[in-house]
Amino acid sequence: MQPTQIILLIAIYFGVLILISYLTGKEDTNEAFFKANKSAPWYLVAFGMIGASLSGVTFISVPGLVEGQQFGYLQGVLGFFVGYLIVLLVLIPLYYQLNVTSIYQYLEDRFGKTSYKTGAFFFLISRVTGASFRLYLVALAMQYIVFESLGVPFWVTVVLSILLIWLYTNKGGIKTIIWTDTLQTLAMLTSVSVAVILILNKLDWTLAETFAKETFKNKSKIFFFEDVNSSIYFWKYFIGGIFITIAMTGLDQDMMQKNLTCKNVKESKKNMLFMSILLVIVNVIFLTLGALLFIYAEQFGVAIPELNGVTRTDLLFPEIAMNQGLGKGLAITFIIGLIAAAYSSADSALTSLTTSFSVDFCNIEHRPIKAQKPLRKKIHVGVSIALMVVVIIFNSLEGSVVSNLFKFATFTYGPLLGLFTFGIVTKKTIHDKYTWIVALIAILLTYFITLTPSYFPNSFIGNYNFHWEILPINGFITFLGLLMVSKKQPTSIDS
Repeated sequence: MQPTQIILLIAIYFGVLILISYLTGKEDTNEAFFKANKSAPWYLVAFGMIGASLSGVTFISVPGLVEGQQFGYLQGVLGFFVGYLIVLLVLIPLYYQLNVTSIYQYLEDRFGKTSYKTGAFFFLISRVTGASFRLYLVALAMQYIVFESLGVPFWVTVVLSILLIWLYTNKGGIKTIIWTDTLQTLAMLTSVSVAVILILNKLDWTLAETFAKETFKNKSKIFFFEDVNSSIYFWKYFIGGIFITIAMTGLDQDMMQKNLTCKNVKESKKNMLFMSILLVIVNVIFLTLGALLFIYAEQFGVAIPELNGVTRTDLLFPEIAMNQGLGKGLAITFIIGLIAAAYSSADSALTSLTTSFSVDFCNIEHRPIKAQKPLRKKIHVGVSIALMVVVIIFNSLEGSVVSNLFKFATFTYGPLLGLFTFGIVTKKTIHDKYTWIVALIAILLTYFITLTPSYFPNSFIGNYNFHWEILPINGFITFLGLLMVSKKQPTSIDS
């Protein structure tokens, strides 16, 4: 496809999003922006959350993981499923019981204002970084496919992307996001399905034949129990996946804000269960696509793309979709899927960050009614600018975006995991003023633990390779720190 055709496609897709925004954003109130008036259909929320959970990370990078991990990523996905069940059973009922706008209001009720602000602060840092990583990945692919050939600088691509997102989320907020995410999930799944069908057709394989082919089997091993030091060792991936989901979904305002738009706790639970089952199936499809991409590349002599002199397996999907003669149908659906991947992660992040900053730091719910909407709109603009800046900074990073994203999450979500766990499983109160110190120490200790294999190979850790399991370790350190600053319970003396 020519760059002008791609830009036209982007414009049409964006026009559809603006139309949805117009139809859903007529009620420009904070209640609609933050909670969608608690009237969202659970099945719509569930389907849309698939797109938000997948985002550009799954759409681009997960197929590329097959080269080095085969289907090992699925071990983490199985952990995700267990994590969603825990969120469903423990956290969703808690949030509905408290009737919160921001989930971090629980920390104020349980511990105090310092804990509340600490939790909200770590969410802001985590989500700005996480959303920026995701948006960076898709902006990188867009730059590779179209804008670089037009001489458009990367920073312009980023600014335009976030400006478009701001335009269609400015009024409706989460009420608009629920509908746009549904469209964007459908676009992503259509794109990957078309890619699988066309590659199978080119290879002259049926789907049933594919799973029996030796070349496919050599790229689709799921379980890895052989080497505990490997980053794809089963128990690392599985246990880490559980805690990644608890932290990055259950303790994340972005993901939980959508769940809290359902009418009641029963519908919210149905939404989470349906979404968790579908997410496993969808990840299997993405990994299958990954295997087929590398098989196709081997059979037809397609080189793994390079960017800035670095081999990038996560760019193989766009390379084959756009440049290998599989037809305009695949190119069109890929572009739409790519745009959907960009917007589905960034639009909800923009809304949730606006919500958290408005509620948790600006106390918007206790301000005069007339002042609330103008303040929310100013915060919305500020958050948009912050995302732009961070994405541009990330352009200087090297290495796998997936690895960087989850590695960073293990540090910033650890204190949230420790705080919520301590609050739920114990009845102890703490000296609230020390919470931020405990959280900071936990992050520093966790960081030093990850450095031990490199700098102290003869220690008891040896050459152990930390992966997602560093998140529960971080949470456990936070838990112990809170135990140390907990208040002594008064003892009664029987007379």
